[in-house]
Amino acid sequence: MQIKDVMTKNVAYVAPQDPIEKAAKLMDEYDVGSVPVCDGEKVVGIVTDRDIVLRCVSQKKDFARPVREVMTANPVTAAPNMDVKDAAKLMSEKKVRRLPIVENNLLVGMVSLGDIAVEPKTSDKAGEALKDISYPSGSYF
Repeated sequence: MQIKDVMTKNVAYVAPQDPIEKAAKLMDEYDVGSVPVCDGEKVVGIVTDRDIVLRCVSQKKDFARPVREVMTANPVTAAPNMDVKDAAKLMSEKKVRRLPIVENNLLVGMVSLGDIAVEPKTSDKAGEALKDISYPSGSYF
């Protein structure tokens, strides 16, 4: 099975100069934890809800500041024809939960561990990837 079979198409995205608030509103509107950052349709970064909390909220920065200040540049990406098992392995190795899907340098979709997990043929791969990505780091108190 290929990524194109499980990916989300028609993905909302922001530009590097868009305000952080716009990214947060898109995450809320679409109930997602990340938004690709594109220059045109070329992926140049990704911003997650965690990025906003750690790089904006915790530092008391203004939400009108540009996304480029909190995004992760040069994100890990995958191609639509990549095998789902290979994508899960890539996510595990790079410790990411979401992958922008790029074809000819253009954003064509997004895939998350959740997308892989709900597909019966691939749910075991998502579990393996999540095990390597999320692990207890000790006490929080």
